[in-house]
Amino acid sequence: MSGADDADAADGADGMVYLVGSGPGDPELLTLKARRLVEEADVVLHDKLPGPEILGSIPEAKREDVGKRAGGDRTSQEYTNDRLVELAREGRTVVRLKGGDPFVFGRGGEEAEHLVAHGIPFEYVPGVTSPIAGPGVAGIPVTHRDHTSSVSFVTGHEDPTKPESMVEWEALAATGGTIVVLMGVGKLPDYTAALRDAGLAGDTPVALIERATWPDQRVATGTLDTIVDVRDREGIEPPAITVIGGVAGARERVEAFLANELGGYEDG
Repeated sequence: MSGADDADAADGADGMVYLVGSGPGDPELLTLKARRLVEEADVVLHDKLPGPEILGSIPEAKREDVGKRAGGDRTSQEYTNDRLVELAREGRTVVRLKGGDPFVFGRGGEEAEHLVAHGIPFEYVPGVTSPIAGPGVAGIPVTHRDHTSSVSFVTGHEDPTKPESMVEWEALAATGGTIVVLMGVGKLPDYTAALRDAGLAGDTPVALIERATWPDQRVATGTLDTIVDVRDREGIEPPAITVIGGVAGARERVEAFLANELGGYEDG
């Protein structure tokens, strides 16, 4: 911290917390404001999802990993909430850096409420959200007038303590719109079955985009009937986005161009 920061901390003045979206992972998709705040911060509490290039650009001395990854180590949300308050109480400028956008399945809303409850000043800084950017860089527009004029973003990894699902798969199947599922690799068999049971055709196109915009991005495509087998055959792992609907099939018309002109993302 600077001398002024030290004086503020000594006077008992609270610091500032910024809830910052880092985008899907490509460092050039980090907003100018996000980059500035990361550079100016005393501490950056980050998820694993911002990606290796963004995280690697932050001095290790001011990084704290509070991320959660499917099947891996977990930091409790309660710890993260309390740590934000603790650092702010010390007069620090804190960036809570999240993949995508903090308020799109990023638990930024919970952190904001916790900060409000403790009287900690904070600011929300939007990020490029992965359920739009991820399909886009894979050649999939989430809306397309030849296919759909609506899109729904849902989580494939609900809180296991919930007595029942809050995602109404039957209603989603009936809309005919694009369905984008975040954090849904593990439960892919469950929700594809739920959509088929709700009447969505088995030949509906589906795409899986793993590590969207990262150097090792992969895309695998199939249908509602085949995508689980495709996932297993290609070894698709989190973080990945699932796109269900006619727009996933539209990718076929642009994928060769993307492979030749935009860096040759690997397809499954």
